[in-house]
Parts: sequence; C-alpha cells; structure tokens
Amino acid sequence: MRTAQQTLWFNKVLVFINALVPLCMLAWDGMHRQLGVNPVEFLTRIFGVLTLMFILITLAITPLRKQFGWGFLIKYRRMLGLFAFFYGCLHLITYIGFDRSWSLSSTISDVIKRPFIAFGMASFLMLIPLAITSTDKMLHRLGAKRWLKLHKLIYILAMAGVVHFYMIVKSDVFYPVLFGVVLAILLGYRVYAHGQKALPKKKN
Repeated sequence: MRTAQQTLWFNKVLVFINALVPLCMLAWDGMHRQLGVNPVEFLTRIFGVLTLMFILITLAITPLRKQFGWGFLIKYRRMLGLFAFFYGCLHLITYIGFDRSWSLSSTISDVIKRPFIAFGMASFLMLIPLAITSTDKMLHRLGAKRWLKLHKLIYILAMAGVVHFYMIVKSDVFYPVLFGVVLAILLGYRVYAHGQKALPKKKN
C-alpha cells in the first residue's frame, strides 16, 4: 500500500512524463523529416503554443481548486509553471538560434520592427523572474506578500502572449481567439472572486 508521499511522487512523475510527450513527438517527427516545408517556423510556432497552453493550465488550477475542491492540484502548479518556462525557452532558442542565427543585433532589430515579436519577448522576460522565484526558498526569502505581488506578472505575460500569438497568425485566428477566450474566463473568474470576497458578509 502506497503512502500519500509515494502517491504524490508517482503522480508528479506522470505529470512530468506527460508534459514531455509533445517534445518527444516533435523529436520523432524531426528524425523522420516530418516537420513540414519550414521546420524552423513550425517548431517556433509549436513551442510558443505549448508555452501558452502550460500558462493557461497553470492559471486554471486556482479556479478548479476553489470551485470543485480539487486542492490536490496545487501540488502540481509549480511543475506546470516551470514547463511553461521550459517551452518558452525552446520557443526563444528556436527563434534566436535558427531564425536569427544567434545574431543579437538582428534580434533587437526584429523586436523593434515587428510589434508581435516585442509582445512575445516581453512575455518571456516576465516569465524569467517567476521561474527563478518558484522555489520555497525564494518564497521565504522574498516574503509571501512580495512573492505573491511578483507572481501576478503571470496575468500580464499571459495577455501579452495571447496578443503575440494573435498578431503572428496570418489568416486562421481560431486558436489565438480560443486561447484569448480561455484566458478571459480565467481572469474574469479571479475578478469575480475578488469582488465576492470584498462584499460585506450578510448577518443572519
């Protein structure tokens, strides 16, 4: 019979493996030359989508926990958030390394000339401090109040990421709009919950 700690460890391993499945599938397709006519563009796009997906999944944990009592989900939030950062790094590396040939001047010029690149870069830069301060040690060092304030950046970077995605597509905006709707629901829930908390409690 497994203990609660063993069950948690097992579930975390499952989450970790499942989060790596997209990368394994892309590696398989790459080995078999099935990444389309423009592999760099395809990989950059997919890594960006995966980054946004993990950001939205991370943001969905609080509503699911509060509405359905799924408190156990909080134990996986840090890992899911770090996978958002992981795929964000791959997104950036693919863009700078293969599309810009590791040229800093070319990258800066692209950021200045193309607004959607600026939105994406801003979103990633905001993700960095969240990843760095994701540990319990950093939480204690910063203090809960400052830590929570810093991690509210996820709302801004999520919006910037969706705008980046919407601006980059040329015709089919279904997925950017879908991501935008999901994000609006998740942020709307937080605004509603905050408003409900601020209301004075009725006396019996």
